[in-house]
This record gives sequence, C-alpha cells and structure tokens, in this order.
Amino acid sequence: MTALTPHAIGTPQPRIEAEDKVTGRAAYAYEHQVDEMTYGWIVGSTVAAGTVRDIDITAALREPGVLDVVWHGNAMPLHKVVDTELHVLQGPEIAYYGQPIAVVVATSLEAARAGARALDVNLQESHHESELRRDDPNLFTPESLNAGFPSDTSAGDVEKALAGAAFSIDEVYETPPLHNVPMEPHAAIARWEDDGSLTLWDTTQNSSEVADTVAQVFGLDAGQVVVHSEHVGGGFGSKGTTRPNAVLAALAARVVGWPVKIALTREMTFHFVGYRTPTQQRVRLGADPDGRLVAIAHDTIELTSKLLDFAEQTGESTRHVYAADNRQVTHLLTRLNVPTPRWLRAPGEAPGVYAVEAALDELARAIGMDPVELRIRNEPATDPGSGKAFSSRGYVNCLREGAERFGWGTAFDRRVGPWRVGQGMAGSIYPAYLRPSTARAEVHHDGTYDVSTAAADIGTGARTVLRQIAADALGVPIDNVRMHVGHSSLPQASVAGGSSGTASWGSAVTKACRLLREQLGRADHIPPGGLSATADTSDDVARRADLARFAFGAQFVEVRVHEDTGEVRVPRALGVFAVGRVINARLGRSQLIGGMTMGLGMGLMEEGVMDHTYGDTMNDDYAGYHIAANADIGDIEVSWLDEKDDQLNPMGSKGIGEIGIVGTAAAVTNAVYDAVGVRVRDLPVRLDKLLPHLST
Repeated sequence: MTALTPHAIGTPQPRIEAEDKVTGRAAYAYEHQVDEMTYGWIVGSTVAAGTVRDIDITAALREPGVLDVVWHGNAMPLHKVVDTELHVLQGPEIAYYGQPIAVVVATSLEAARAGARALDVNLQESHHESELRRDDPNLFTPESLNAGFPSDTSAGDVEKALAGAAFSIDEVYETPPLHNVPMEPHAAIARWEDDGSLTLWDTTQNSSEVADTVAQVFGLDAGQVVVHSEHVGGGFGSKGTTRPNAVLAALAARVVGWPVKIALTREMTFHFVGYRTPTQQRVRLGADPDGRLVAIAHDTIELTSKLLDFAEQTGESTRHVYAADNRQVTHLLTRLNVPTPRWLRAPGEAPGVYAVEAALDELARAIGMDPVELRIRNEPATDPGSGKAFSSRGYVNCLREGAERFGWGTAFDRRVGPWRVGQGMAGSIYPAYLRPSTARAEVHHDGTYDVSTAAADIGTGARTVLRQIAADALGVPIDNVRMHVGHSSLPQASVAGGSSGTASWGSAVTKACRLLREQLGRADHIPPGGLSATADTSDDVARRADLARFAFGAQFVEVRVHEDTGEVRVPRALGVFAVGRVINARLGRSQLIGGMTMGLGMGLMEEGVMDHTYGDTMNDDYAGYHIAANADIGDIEVSWLDEKDDQLNPMGSKGIGEIGIVGTAAAVTNAVYDAVGVRVRDLPVRLDKLLPHLST
C-alpha cells in the first residue's frame, strides 16, 4: 500500500448537510411522510405515586377521528429489558409524575389530543417522596456508577491528613436538576410491516442501540427492527438510549394496525427522557504551607427513580486531576418518586468539576495564592486514580496559555458604572473514550467511494468529519467520497455520546478505508461491481495500551454584577483546550463554544424547580426553564494546543463535545466572588442570592 497523503483532516470543511438544513430539505424524525399515518397523544400521570384504578375510554372513542386508546388494560405484553422505563403500559403502578399511562390514537393530532382530554382517568394516589436530603435514611451506596466506574475509592488516611493540613476547606456545593432541552423534541414514527418486522423513524443518538433494544422489547429477532435517524436536532444525552416514545409508538401501531406518529411536547421532555440528577457534594481539601494538596475528599449524594438505578459518576473526575497522597471519593444514592435521571452533557464531570474547582478557588484565597499557580503546583506525574501514565496531559500548558491570553493577573477596572467586575478561572477534564464500531468502504468503477457507518449526526457535523477522515485514509479528494450515516441497517456504530463519536467511528472508517486501499493495490482494475471492505475495531480497542487518556482545558471568565439589581453578565470568556488533533477547526470551534455557552447557562440560569407537594417540575417549558440565549453571552474565545498523541486512535483526536461545559460554571462562581465577595455554593447564581449581600 502506498503512503497516505493527507487531503482533508485539519481543514475547516463546511457541513455536508448545511444547505439541506437551512432550506428545510433535511427531514427529522417527525417530518417523514408515511402512508396511512395516524397520530398518538401520550397521557401522563397527574400524581407522583399510586395506581391507575381504571381508565374509561368511552367518551374518548366518541371523539371524531379517535381510533383507539392504549393503556395497561389492553396493551400487549412486552419483554423485559434492563431499562425498566421501557416497560410502558404494563401495569397500574405509578412511580413518578408524568409517567405515561395511556396513548390516544387518532387520524389527526388534534383529534388525538381531544380524545386525551375526554379520557376519564381514575387514579389512586399514594404518598410520594421527591426531595433529595442529606438525612434521607434510605441513602445507599450503588454497586457501581454510570459507565461502570466504582462508587467509592480511597487511598491513604484522609482524616489524619486533613487534621494536620496547614490550610483546609470543608464545604458543600449543590447543583439543581438540569434538563436536556434540544431544539428537536423527541419523536418517533412506527410502522409494522407485513412480514412482522418494524420500521422506526426515531430521533436518537444511537440507531443501532434502538434497533436492538426495541427488538428485545417486542420479542423480535435481531435485524427485524430498522431505525432511520438521518437528522437529529440535538440531544445532549437525552437521545442516547431508547426512550419510551419509540416503544409507545410501536405499541400503538400494533394495536391500530396503521403507522403511528408520536411527538413529545416540551413538558413531556421534562418527564421521561432524562435529566441531570441534583447533587449535594461535600468537598474537603487540605494543603501544606506551599499549597500542595495533602488530601482530597469528595462525597456526593444524588437521586434516582423507583424504576431504575442511575448513579451519575459525579466524583469520577476528582480521581484523576490533581496529585494528593490521601484521597477519598464516595457516592450515595436514594430512590425517589421522580423520573429516572440520565445523561446530560458531561454527566458526572460537569457537576463534579464545578464543586472541586470552586473549592480550589476557596483554598487558593485561604492560602493567599494565585488560583492558576495552585493548580500547577498540584500537577501529578501519573494518573492519581490508577497510577497509569497519561497518553498526554496538556493541562498545565492550557493553564499557562489561557492565563497569558486572558491577561490573568494583570490590573483591570473593578467598577464600570454600577457594575462590579471580577475574574475567575477553573480547570476542565474529560475522558478520551474509544468504543468498538464498524464501517464499510466501497469503490465504484467511476472512481467514487461510498463509506458507511450507523453513526448519528446530532448536529455536530459527524458526516463531515467522517468524510474528511475517509478521504485521508483513502488518499483521494474529499469530493470523491460520499458519507452515509444515521441508519441502523448500516454497519453497527457506537453511541454519539461521551465525546467518543469521532474517535470511535473514525477509527472504523479509517480501518475500512485502508483495507480497501490494500485491495486496490493488489487489483489490476476496479471490476464493474466495484470493491468493498468492512472493518470492526473491537479487537483494536481491546488491544490498546493501558494508559490514562483524557482531554484537558482551562477556562477564564470576566463577570459584571450590577450592584443595584444583582444581575450577572459575562462580557468575555476564554477556553484553552488540549484535545489532541482537531479534525475540523470550524466544527471544533463551534462545539467548544457551544459547550462553554451551556456551562455559562449552568452557572447562571439553568434550574429545574420541583414542587414537592405534587412531585412535579414546575418550570417545564422554555418560559420557566431558562437557557442561555444570544443576549446572555458576550465574547467567547476558544483555542486549542497543537497536541500530538499517537496513543488515542488513528487520527490522534480526543473528543470535544463535552470538555467545553466542564469547569465553566466554577469559573463563573469564582468570578462572582471576585467581583462582590459573595460565594454562591448552590447553582445557579441567581440575583436573589446576591442582592442581600450587596451594598453601595
């Protein structure tokens, strides 16, 4: 095989599907047109605990256009799967407010909604618990955390080290429920075929997983469920696994005998698609007179539902980021009458790093040391959690370059009119995952190529970067390559999550393309039917060197706090990251800015508010659940180091989808303290938390 010549990796290619999206040609799940379509409307429980005693469907069936009502009294039995939230309409028990208890199917969306209003639902309410409390007697240590991480780890004698520390911090930091609010709500169309197979159009970050899971739920053979998911309007983790809307659509379609389309309202997405668990995190730090950490203790409590244990890995990042001989990370979980928490951008890292980086700022001030210098002094030689060597670790360089570019440590105006000005910084860390995937590469007689994998493009530009990777691996111009993603019938691909997509899919694409090049090198000509090669990276992933692989970053922000109103503004923010080789600078910059924007929202406005009287989220819409918009964001600048790491994947890349959000909220709270001397330890930084402490 001849030497590879780069053609596309590293160039700022525009998105392949950009024109289709801005012109409306790109069809999302709900927009597909299917013959004989019917529409489903989900009816949710209005109590947080209890039973469905009866549902009288008589009045609903009299509504014009209503075809049927599916509830546990007539729903077909489903097969058991690990995710018990998918056992929809299988019994009368109610575990949380908003839990689906029926689906009305009609010839139009309006008729289905009218039928839902006409249902006579008889519920028996029971006592519920929905509040996360440190004194909850039912707190327990989960067997493991999300992604298989251990719940508790320790080394040395933390208590003794803290008692003897020259400087120490012992504080509790809290984060509220945080919700996935992608622009595209969850939607699915289900159509049963004459041969008993099922076709789904679903908004998902993982068409391969949905196909496999739905097949299990309905007792079908592998391959009998085909999932189309060509375009996805964001997910942030909430579309990473099969969600009840897909199962409900298939269940309803089985009952009525026609295709059924279901879309969740915004309110419904606050109920059963996932969210970030609230946390209460006690962080204890001890340092010697020179600012070197002698102890780190990070103890978290969080919640899950009555249906499924989901334990977010809140303290996992603390095991890997700073050196200290004495270390402790623990997690406690409680089962409440709430929807099951799930993934939300940087699950674990975002809330966990917030707490530790805020505590480090407090420690730096107690010592009288620059926060950047404190972090540099605690740089480990190897991974503190595992003792392994790092494949690369650019954290200190991120800190130093970020400080220089931001002007950290230089004098600035502390007042601008009625605004008090402060600066803050924090570090970021996120694992560099690689998951097994498959891909196929084909060459045609006309010299063009088709490359396929069931990857999901959730708005991040996956099609584009994979096409770049394929072109380089094939050694051909990028215009000669057609990229195919978003369909479960394509070669199996891992989830678009954990910032692992490009690394995982790109490795499979690279391998398949190189195998095809080898075939071409041995062939005298391309036959009329073309040539193809398929690659699976399972063995390659298993054979990787045993190293610690992480992306790093340093984030700096300037805030302004209005001394009369308590309003907080962020006129500028800077993030410098060590993320390996960036495949596409245009898309990479967009991802990092998006992550930092979401982190600013986490720090200043995002907050799910639970009414514990009813066990329901009160602000379950865009009017009440505030996310960062253009007016909230000032100048965000991002850059990355020229980092070389050949122990990652064939491209040398690390994920960039989540590292941007990690650390931003802590930088904001640290800057607010610098501006007005108020330490907010329970996110978000609302004006009512500042106003009582402000004076002119």
